Amino acid sequence: MAWMAQDPDPETRDELAALLRRVGASLPGAADDLRSRFGSRLAFGTAGLRGELAAGPNRMNRVLVSQAAAGLAAFLLERAHPDTRPSIVIGYDGRKNSRVFAIDTAEIMAGAGIRAVLLPRLLPTPLVAFAVRDLGVSAGVMVTASHNPPRDNGYKVYLGDGDDGSQIVPPADAEIAAQIDRVAATLDVLELPRSGEYEIADESLVERYVEATAAVATTPRELRQDAGAGLTVAYTAMHGVGWETFSRVLDRAGFARPVIVEAQIEPDPAFPTVAFPNPEEPGALDLAFETARAVGAHLIVANDPDADRLAIAIPDGSSASGYRSLTGNEVGQLLGWRAAEAAAGASVEPGDDLLDEEPSATLACSIVSSPALGAVAREYGLGFTETLTGFKWVSRAPGLVFGYEEALGYLVNPATVRDKDGISAAIALLDLATELAASGRTIADRLDEFSGRFGHYGSAQISLRVTDLAQIDAVMSALREDPPAELGGLPVERIDDLSRGDGGVPPSDVLRIVLPGARVMVRPSGTEPKLKIYLDAWNDDGSLADRRDAVVELLQKLEGGMRDRLS
Repeated sequence: MAWMAQDPDPETRDELAALLRRVGASLPGAADDLRSRFGSRLAFGTAGLRGELAAGPNRMNRVLVSQAAAGLAAFLLERAHPDTRPSIVIGYDGRKNSRVFAIDTAEIMAGAGIRAVLLPRLLPTPLVAFAVRDLGVSAGVMVTASHNPPRDNGYKVYLGDGDDGSQIVPPADAEIAAQIDRVAATLDVLELPRSGEYEIADESLVERYVEATAAVATTPRELRQDAGAGLTVAYTAMHGVGWETFSRVLDRAGFARPVIVEAQIEPDPAFPTVAFPNPEEPGALDLAFETARAVGAHLIVANDPDADRLAIAIPDGSSASGYRSLTGNEVGQLLGWRAAEAAAGASVEPGDDLLDEEPSATLACSIVSSPALGAVAREYGLGFTETLTGFKWVSRAPGLVFGYEEALGYLVNPATVRDKDGISAAIALLDLATELAASGRTIADRLDEFSGRFGHYGSAQISLRVTDLAQIDAVMSALREDPPAELGGLPVERIDDLSRGDGGVPPSDVLRIVLPGARVMVRPSGTEPKLKIYLDAWNDDGSLADRRDAVVELLQKLEGGMRDRLS
């Protein structure tokens, strides 16, 4: 078979040979497994590549990654100025084959005549986004599957120059994909030119990231040492690569080191203590809760395996674990308020290091994140932008000073990193917690203050998993053709069909249902076979308890109404 003949990896060659023997013996499931691997190709899109490690074009492996590297090299050479040599920085995390894929990429890039710089060791994803700008290179690649299951890996691409270190967006993704398809159709990966003449980035690059990220903390250093000394924090890296870099940033910023979840602090591609290494998943933070209870922690800080996301939990006596995980929207509200205060106080002007044609300081979030950030922006007279889901869009908001999306992604230092960054976000949150502790307050108190000032906002989600993607199309079509006049007894004020450009963003298969004091967003998942429904409600009448009760009631009505509609 042609695929096996060009596969440089003996593990996947042997795996495929064993599968072919199973097919030849007509063993149950073997033919379906072969069709799953070879019936289609893992698509390269705005998230790059991501999938299970295994043989075949619909899996992550050295053949597919080599084709991707060669296609990306061709794209960079084609778009480069004739007198300019393209360049790229390549990073990798602790997942299986991450370093192998990164070295394959570096060798193929160097063989194509592109200056390739490999990061010195496994490091968090934000280091690549930082390095693209810091080194002034044409592009960046990060080999990671972020918080996906243990058997997955991925290939994320950033662009430099005018893209300023943001992730790829159309039409670049389609242009790169076309080059990858051309390579796959016409070239044997064993015949691709390779070179060992790539560079290893100097440790000073990491040091510059550490310095810039430590600067996110704005409280007086003595306050971090005094008030921070009374703030007990538990931290987990979720078997990922966050701790080594995060600990250096903490030291530089003057924060006390947290109590670590020992069993999860070192990178481990097997992720032995979690079924799913995503801090949003039930059970993922159980060891962090256990550690926090043992030391009486005031705060739990968690990064996902490549440290581009941040999860926070706070004490909660009503919870069986003793702690409550904050939603991404709650953390986004807190960090957005912090950024708004700083921006309003600094009279922010557009800087040379930001994207072109920026308005004054802007807060941004994805369309499925809480409307609460818009209320903050209005209060402080700042710009507010809603984008399509994904930080490839959030990071491009003009005049950005803070951006987030509800899936635990936060961008607190856009002058340094144009992507979500769980390390800088953790520093910003710790800085806020330290400031609050100095006046005898907590993160929970700050959330109450938010509700008192801007109104109380609540959110919930419904995920409808399907076995046939046609079911999702049917649901979306039914909602468009027979739109609801009410949901849970609440009248529908209007429905925005974002596929027609109704939402002020590029066309996308999303419906926004607007009701009094509430909103429902309906969209197909971009990565899984499910329909995702985001429920948001808000209230600013009466006492804090009144506001909370009203929002809880609204969310219950919305959920009931949507489930009735989908049943």
